[in-house]
Amino acid sequence: MDLLLVLLGFICVVVGVFGSFLPVLPGLSSCWVGLLLLYLTKAVENNYWILGVTFVLMVTITILDYVIPSKGTKKFGGSSYGVWGTNIGLIVGIVAPIPFGIIIGPFVGALVGELLYDSQNHKRALKAATGSVLGFLASSFVNFFFSVIYLGIFLTVLWQNRQLIF
Repeated sequence: MDLLLVLLGFICVVVGVFGSFLPVLPGLSSCWVGLLLLYLTKAVENNYWILGVTFVLMVTITILDYVIPSKGTKKFGGSSYGVWGTNIGLIVGIVAPIPFGIIIGPFVGALVGELLYDSQNHKRALKAATGSVLGFLASSFVNFFFSVIYLGIFLTVLWQNRQLIF
């Protein structure tokens, strides 16, 4: 049973690392489930501090994943139209079968939203759209960084208990 939990946990962590930059896959939450599965094995002693801290980080970063692109739009001079455009574009970019839709969607959404707000100021609309893309990229980097840390924790705990599991 332990071997099955370890295998499922490893799959969850790997899916989480890929999901950190591919939004159709779960990211950091999948990594945390992988850690949880590892700690559910009989061979690994429960460490509620690691599970608790990684859970709080996962929830915080997951919330920030939805906030940072919108804040990037605002920071670069966007209006609420641009923020809504960013969020709608993000959803459309995920669903649309186009290459790099996850990056193009928020950019186009923010651009269209800003042009709806003020069709005369193209420079401000382009600046706000750029902010949405930079916010998305920053969010993806943070998510990827912590996913790799969770993978490291998983592999370290697995290595320390390899004799008991295998």
